[in-house]
Amino acid sequence: MLTTRKAAFLFLHIFLQSWPGFGAQAAPQVFDLLSSTNQKLVTSFLKPILMDPTLNEFYVIATFKLQTKSSATIFGLYSSSDNSKYFEFTVMGRLNKAILRYLKADGKIHLVVFNNIQLADGKRHRMLLRLSKFQRGSSSVELYLDCNQVDIIQDLPRVFSGLFHSSEPVELRTFQRKAQDTLEELKLVVRGSLFQVASLQECFLHQSDHVPSTSSGDINWQVLGQMTQLNKILGEVKDLLRQQVKETSFLRNTIAECQACGPLSAQAPTPNTLPTPAALVRRCDSNPCFRGVRCTNTRDGFQCGPCPEGYTGNGITCSDIDECTFHPCFRGVRCVNLTPGFRCDSCPVGFTGPVVQGVGVTFAKTHKQICSDIDECRNGACVPNSICINTVGSYQCGPCKSGFTGDQIRGCKTERNCRNPERNPCSVNAQCIEERQGGVTCVCGVGWAGDGFICGKDVDIDSYPDEELPCSGRNCKKDNCKYVPNSGQEDADGDGIGDACDEDADGDGINNEQDNCVLTYNVDQRNIDQDIFGDACDNCRNIINNDQKDTDGDGKGDACDDDMDGDGIKNILDNCQKIPNRDQSDKDNDGVGDACDSCPDVSNPNQSDVDNDLVGDSCDTNQDSDGDGHQDSTDNCPTVINSSQLDTDKDGLGDECDDDDDNDGIPDLIPPGPDNCRLVPNPTQEDVNRDGVGDICETDFDQDQVIDRIDVCPENAEVTLTDFRAYQTVVLDPEGDAQIDPNWVVLNQGMEIVQTMNSDPGLAVGYTAFNGVDFEGTFHVNTQTDDDYAGFIFGYQDSSSFYVVMWKQTEQTYWQATPFRAVAEPGIQLKAVKSKTGPGEHLRNSLWHTGDTSDQVRLLWKDSRNVGWKDKVSYRWFLQHRPQVGYIRVRFYEGSELVADSGVTIDTTMRGGRLGVFCFSQENIIWSNLKYRCNDTIPEDFQEFQTQNFDRIDN
Repeated sequence: MLTTRKAAFLFLHIFLQSWPGFGAQAAPQVFDLLSSTNQKLVTSFLKPILMDPTLNEFYVIATFKLQTKSSATIFGLYSSSDNSKYFEFTVMGRLNKAILRYLKADGKIHLVVFNNIQLADGKRHRMLLRLSKFQRGSSSVELYLDCNQVDIIQDLPRVFSGLFHSSEPVELRTFQRKAQDTLEELKLVVRGSLFQVASLQECFLHQSDHVPSTSSGDINWQVLGQMTQLNKILGEVKDLLRQQVKETSFLRNTIAECQACGPLSAQAPTPNTLPTPAALVRRCDSNPCFRGVRCTNTRDGFQCGPCPEGYTGNGITCSDIDECTFHPCFRGVRCVNLTPGFRCDSCPVGFTGPVVQGVGVTFAKTHKQICSDIDECRNGACVPNSICINTVGSYQCGPCKSGFTGDQIRGCKTERNCRNPERNPCSVNAQCIEERQGGVTCVCGVGWAGDGFICGKDVDIDSYPDEELPCSGRNCKKDNCKYVPNSGQEDADGDGIGDACDEDADGDGINNEQDNCVLTYNVDQRNIDQDIFGDACDNCRNIINNDQKDTDGDGKGDACDDDMDGDGIKNILDNCQKIPNRDQSDKDNDGVGDACDSCPDVSNPNQSDVDNDLVGDSCDTNQDSDGDGHQDSTDNCPTVINSSQLDTDKDGLGDECDDDDDNDGIPDLIPPGPDNCRLVPNPTQEDVNRDGVGDICETDFDQDQVIDRIDVCPENAEVTLTDFRAYQTVVLDPEGDAQIDPNWVVLNQGMEIVQTMNSDPGLAVGYTAFNGVDFEGTFHVNTQTDDDYAGFIFGYQDSSSFYVVMWKQTEQTYWQATPFRAVAEPGIQLKAVKSKTGPGEHLRNSLWHTGDTSDQVRLLWKDSRNVGWKDKVSYRWFLQHRPQVGYIRVRFYEGSELVADSGVTIDTTMRGGRLGVFCFSQENIIWSNLKYRCNDTIPEDFQEFQTQNFDRIDN
């Protein structure tokens, strides 16, 4: 007779061997894609595997956790050379979606979207992705999450056809982890069955009711269901075999008891042949009852109690009750019959409720699983301020609500329209500006300050209101110097009075005029080296250095710093003492490193640069065909105006004459363009919201990590904020000692400049060159002494070529009549400087003189009011320069009132250049709240100006 164990195994063996193809399934091959070795060798080991003609399906399994509502690309295969996308799986948490993207044979990207899945919820999830038939015919994709199948999509274009046709090296990338994100597992599995692969994640898969079975030849869902029944049957077989053994034992005992009575005869039994009571009665010690059933010995033998909960029978034989026949689970939820009991799977996607598990008919009838519809609209499934429609088990996101603009990708924001007064959110004293992406920015007008929604009076026009405003922005705080512009609001002693108007800025009891450390507390006024700075603020205490220059900003002045630029090379050995250059490269071997050499390819050890254009005299040809300030031999667009010399892709060809600025294979304008991200490589041109701007550059067009809304040059990654901290000083009258050179002080991170001395004419010029530009600032003479020139420059190309806007307070004849008598008239003047002599007495007197001077200066416009600037009064200027058409216009405001306007002025002497400030014999000038912005858009009044001029010519 077979034992119970042998019988069970024999039954299982016969059953499984009779199943077609079961025993022939190969063991799975697993490749860990997170190991550093596989990531480096992904090209060499991945392509041969996936191109194996005997392989027609594979699996990707992953275990990860994403923070709530976040989006991330879990994994992807990309070209190492041009970032082309072959295969990518992305989770979009906010939309409860996952997207599979892959490259088809025709070079286009195909998208497979899985909806209504919650993966970005801060919980750990297991994912299995099965791709079938990718070698031939139509492919299919199945997605399993946490041991549940969520979707199957069939009849897809071949998955890896794009990869097979490419010879490029392939690179595997996983998602960029955030603080709470983890990727624990990422594996590629080939061979093996779905059941075997799922077991790697400790899953016994079961499917949703709506998903059809897969093709024959696999252990499909029907097989898995029958395997479940097999487990149940085996358990029952085991119980039946145990019971049969018990009953066989009982029959054997009964027969033995009958035999003890002997054959029927007249012979009476003797005392020696009478059976004992134990031989006649079966007891509980023979385990006659079903397992778990209480057994009680009785006079006649034994008595079994009732079958356990979940079973039915007489106590000796008990059979499992299938509680699932009483429908305890929610509709559509799988009911699993257990031995004993039952279990309901989790509620379907879009519903919430408990996982019910219990034993017995009564429990199944009284504990029905309840799954309630999740109102995703109340849980933020759609972006705020958009239409959300809740449906049973799901939801739909619609467009933005009335009064809002955007979409489900960018969000829905209040619809602000500068042209519609009802939807203009700005203060009546603010300017409404419509941004590139359709948003609106509010900027308080001249003479007002605040956040744009609330604006208050600003007498000194430094962007801080005279009184505190009821808003939270930085520019809502009260100005700590109401009548002196100080856009940085510096306050050394923290007494609430800004340094610009505090007579004792450091609070040491010594007035600024007598204090040798104006901004540093030093009552003792100690000064070892007897320069103009006390020891407490002197960056070289033992060496006189009145300029206090500190190139590397290490707190040690250049005069006493043996490594001025902080590049680790001592000054005596450094071939660029003030510019860091650890490599010390020197192509022309002139002893001056390439990093600071004004002629890196031509030997010029003295670095002479007479015209101050940053090009050494030894290599300066002054041949500039397009007039943009860059000589033809170094201009990256010799015949196209591009003073900025922007070359985004660094191919030696400037953007202005480059048909593909970012070198991504998509031309900027012509087919197959236009490129929807002209400055950022994106060969696939992805644009989810189809607004014409690629996804990768949606809010940051030049990808300089500064969003377009605050980027002063949103189409130039090399310029992000207004900054004059690095500047070139240009002395316009270097001969003689009638006056001293200007003393420039830069504040507020380069957005404010102060000139303190009564000086010769001079410039402080920033190093950033511009094509079209808007330049504005606040001009203030903070003294009642003197009455001379102050202003600003633009289009600077060299010390003989620039535009200057200058303002004289009173009429005055220059005190040196050589080389000619120069007379200055009061008022604002716009001049084009194109000097044949350059800096010296001719240019000096020409700048002073109001009018044209031969071969030196041309007066383009003068304010007809002939009104000079007022002492200690702030003025705001706005300059527009479009060198490509010669457009110039400058406006001046006193408070909020426009006091001077040049109107449209056309001049093409300088086709772009650098910006800066100008002074001539005037002390204590403040240029505050400086702002520049790249702008090549031609103003509307230029067209009107041209039309009027043409009409005038025709008449």
